[in-house]
Amino acid sequence: MTEVLSQDEIDQLLTAISSGDAEIDDTRQVAERRNIRIWDFRRPDKFSKEQIRTVSFMHETFARLSTTSLAGQLRSIVHVHVASVDQLTYEEFLRSIPSPTTLAVINMDPLTGSAILEIDPTITFTIIDRLFGGPGEGVKLNRELSEIERAVMESIIVRILGNMREAWNQVIDLRPRLGQIETNPQFVQIVPQTEMVVLVTLETKVEEIEGMMNFCIPYLTIEPIISKLSAQYWYSSVRRGSTTENLNVLREKLASIDISLVAEVGSLTLAMKDVMNLQPGSVIRLSRTRVGDPMTLKIGNRPKFDCRPGIVGKKIAVQVTRKIEDVEADEFEELATEGDE
Repeated sequence: MTEVLSQDEIDQLLTAISSGDAEIDDTRQVAERRNIRIWDFRRPDKFSKEQIRTVSFMHETFARLSTTSLAGQLRSIVHVHVASVDQLTYEEFLRSIPSPTTLAVINMDPLTGSAILEIDPTITFTIIDRLFGGPGEGVKLNRELSEIERAVMESIIVRILGNMREAWNQVIDLRPRLGQIETNPQFVQIVPQTEMVVLVTLETKVEEIEGMMNFCIPYLTIEPIISKLSAQYWYSSVRRGSTTENLNVLREKLASIDISLVAEVGSLTLAMKDVMNLQPGSVIRLSRTRVGDPMTLKIGNRPKFDCRPGIVGKKIAVQVTRKIEDVEADEFEELATEGDE
């Protein structure tokens, strides 16, 4: 068969011939040198290296949030970090996890399909022992969860899913929900076994006990947002920062803050000697020119509204009549109109 040389190989041959350094064996080696890429048709790669990196960035945030929330809930030293992010077939994932284990089927709304959060039995029973008042020492048990233990793990997983939502919000407003908990991997068939998945492996340590958490996301589930899993989109989203969800959270937190409101009757500047001479019955004339003039309602130390005093039931009150900024804006417009004339 006739071999076709690439342009780089032709340039190398011409350079070697012109310099007199070319040998027959060298030309044969150049001709035989090829870049061969191995392709496995049984498990084709569907995620690029950049997309795998972005998934890793997202779950590093998830790991930090989970470290904080689990430490507070277990009242123990907890450390979670991303060990690896790989792509493999769903069958390979099922073969890699023990049986029985804790398998949480996660509904990935608004994405279609489900994902799986698998928690190693060592970590599962350490968490349960810690929550039941035990020392949280590692116990190597090989059994399914009881109903009480299953309910305890449900509460833990629901809290973890809250961290997942926050970690994914730069890419999508994910609303993960716990569907069910299984212990036998053969009973969890969310996609065909030949389907490709991305597997996020999280090393988890509770006190001195170490284990793994695995988050398995099928390609079919993540496909609608695959174009967003790029470093450029990720960093631009991080810089934007002010998402609708973040603004709503800020509004909720600001709504619960107490702030002082003061209705100011008037003000006056007095010399210190006049202040020292004040006695009961002394009369001070304030800056208000008439009794009917509006009072100033201050929020903090800033005048915000004009108001009038009154009574509501048996309590003294004020009625807001006008926003001070609006008055200043009207006056500015009037001055601008007069200047044009």
